[in-house]
Amino acid sequence: MSLHDLHRPLGNTGLRVSPLGLGTVKLGRDQGVKYPNGFSIPDDAAALALLNQARELGINLIDTAPAYGVSEERLGPLLRGQRQDWVIVSKVGEEFVAGLSHFDFSPAHARRSLERSLKRLETDCIDLLLVHSDGNDLSILQDSGIYETLAAFKAEGKIRAFGLSGKTVAGGLLALEQGDCAMVTYNLAEQGEQAVIEHAATHGKAILIKKALASGHACLAPGQDPVRASFELVFGQPGVSSAIVGTINPQHLATNAATAAAVIRDYTAKLR
Repeated sequence: MSLHDLHRPLGNTGLRVSPLGLGTVKLGRDQGVKYPNGFSIPDDAAALALLNQARELGINLIDTAPAYGVSEERLGPLLRGQRQDWVIVSKVGEEFVAGLSHFDFSPAHARRSLERSLKRLETDCIDLLLVHSDGNDLSILQDSGIYETLAAFKAEGKIRAFGLSGKTVAGGLLALEQGDCAMVTYNLAEQGEQAVIEHAATHGKAILIKKALASGHACLAPGQDPVRASFELVFGQPGVSSAIVGTINPQHLATNAATAAAVIRDYTAKLR
């Protein structure tokens, strides 16, 4: 069961995306991550096989960031010749160096970061560029000048849309008022940003879900499927455009896609 016929609008950006997106932090970084189990960064052959599998499953949304180690550098060559098949999301604001994150929300850094991402990803335009928040969402959006800089990038044709990967309701709402998209945490354990999702649904804006499976920590009572329960929660929200899942396990990817497809079809049938 694939996602090919289940693509949906990414808000009012004009882009259409699969309901699941492929997160790529595990292609570029194995330090400072919050997964329950350790993992090895896949080599190029395994990474390419994963990307090909994702595309065959109907996934066309890929999520990366400068803070994901060497993810962008690897994706450029791996996606060579396939650019038209993917909606690429990247970010500005957070860097990850020598095992530590640091943040810079200045307009000058945002421009340097974007130009570097374009070069790494071997493209002349990134579909969606998000500010990678440190949690001070309102201060970033109101005081740093970075959101105005992203609007300028859009006017210059270097990005197609912009938004915030934030951590607060107030930040998410402001990001949607002034931009195209908010990326929010929403899962079985954390639903504090639901107001942002509801706002997007009523205003035609885009929502991407991060940590839909609670970074691999989703759990329920014995006999219950945490993946299905998670997707029933996420895709029961009309404002959700796509949920980003960061697996590098081919079986998990196939199961996630099949479960998402089944949940969305069941949900659609109930609405008829």
